[in-house]
Amino acid sequence: MEKIYFALVDTPGLFASIIRRVTKSNYIHVVVALDQELQRAYSVGRRNPFIPLSAGFERENIYQIVQAFPTARYRIVSLECTKEQKAQIEQQLEECYQQRFHYHYCIVGLLFILLQKPFYQKNHYTCSSFSAKLLEENGMKLFEKHFSLVTPRDFYELPQTHVVYEGALQEFIGAVQAGNAY
Repeated sequence: MEKIYFALVDTPGLFASIIRRVTKSNYIHVVVALDQELQRAYSVGRRNPFIPLSAGFERENIYQIVQAFPTARYRIVSLECTKEQKAQIEQQLEECYQQRFHYHYCIVGLLFILLQKPFYQKNHYTCSSFSAKLLEENGMKLFEKHFSLVTPRDFYELPQTHVVYEGALQEFIGAVQAGNAY
């Protein structure tokens, strides 16, 4: 068996506080990663951690994130998958990255989550809806609802995951740089 990883992220800010209220969870962002050090990590979110209004599909850079949000907290979980599923997910993420400017953050999707009404506009996702759809398209239907209604809280509560790390992003980066694996 192989593993993929999800980083559940808690960062400060106005938009984050709105998402916290909507999802009723401290972790307000979901990142899908191919390695537990988060060096090959992707999400639908801010294109630049310092600029909240520009959002879409991007590679996550934990070093930029900790500069923008020094108090950021992460919960990193692993999820088992087959070798074929991981290869397909890796290929799909790379294809999405090559076409990253065709993907956008679905702000209106937050309203539909509140209303509990499925909503999908082509290539418009929240971070969690993108991750849920990615899993579903690769044979891992883990949620009992439409992918557009999946929230970071759903990933937090996912029983199929195993917690790899939980704590300050700065401490995680320090451990990674020192060569300490979790």
